[in-house]
Amino acid sequence: MKVTISDVAQLAGVAKSTVSRYLNGGYVSEETGKKINKIIKETNYEPNTFAQSLKAKKTNLIGVIIPRLNSYAVSLLLKGIDRTLRENGYQMLISNTDQSVEREIESLSSFANQKMAGVILIATVLTDEHLKATKEIKIPVLAVGQEHKLMTTLTYGDEQAGFEVGNYVINSGHRNLIYLGVNETDIAVGVRRKQGFKRAIQEIPGCQVTYYETSFSMEDAQMLFSRIIQEGEFQNKTLVVCATDNIAIGVMKAARKHGLEIPQDISITGFGDYEIADLIGLTTVRYPYQETGVLTAKKIIGLCEGWHNDNTERHLCELIERESVTKIC
Repeated sequence: MKVTISDVAQLAGVAKSTVSRYLNGGYVSEETGKKINKIIKETNYEPNTFAQSLKAKKTNLIGVIIPRLNSYAVSLLLKGIDRTLRENGYQMLISNTDQSVEREIESLSSFANQKMAGVILIATVLTDEHLKATKEIKIPVLAVGQEHKLMTTLTYGDEQAGFEVGNYVINSGHRNLIYLGVNETDIAVGVRRKQGFKRAIQEIPGCQVTYYETSFSMEDAQMLFSRIIQEGEFQNKTLVVCATDNIAIGVMKAARKHGLEIPQDISITGFGDYEIADLIGLTTVRYPYQETGVLTAKKIIGLCEGWHNDNTERHLCELIERESVTKIC
């Protein structure tokens, strides 16, 4: 049977409130403190960290707001965050928002009310509402994955990643391209990756690109590319640049459904290097998700303890060449 704070108080011969005060760093006499500590060791009592933190002026809890539960990238980020927080005496609590901005704002307020030491926001978009909420809650907030000049952020090198992809496909001889992006409210994926790609191809003679917009859903990407093929918009295109690996997988499924061979009939690239990318031979950009999780945890701890002041940091990515792109030069 698990030992409770009431059990510790009874065995130590003190009031429950005295044990609580001792656990939360309040004043008790030296003699009483030794007595309580002795009982805790003998009974292997484990304090309720969450309840203890709610009463303390300074907690060891970090709130982590995630956009969705079924994300490969988020799962790796969380691994790095969790391990590093635990190694430094912190714990994390997770709030899933299902990509709802309203729920992100609610989670920021909720975590503040629960006296989190700080909050990590794995963001899909940063708005003025986010900025207002982070100012109101008056605890450190670190946004990961998106950039805002008035917020402390940790981002990937999305613009550079887009440039690397654009440079790679051009050097592979492709000139008639399709780019499948996402809504530009997502600055990192919707804007920065496309900007980098455009920078790489802007001065290449004879390069033609048709741009489309889809969602992050594999199914939506599959339907869109099927329509592109059926309506003759595919024409003489030789390569599709996809803003995420999920989009690339959807394009692959649609291509094969319509009898196209990869890469003989159509080359495809992605971004992310999800676990499945190696299995399907997808040329993509590797994002250091777990390493970024480690850096994220270190940065939020620094913000909580007052020694980390850099406003924005970027983690660089790496192009991974596989079998989904053929060289035609």
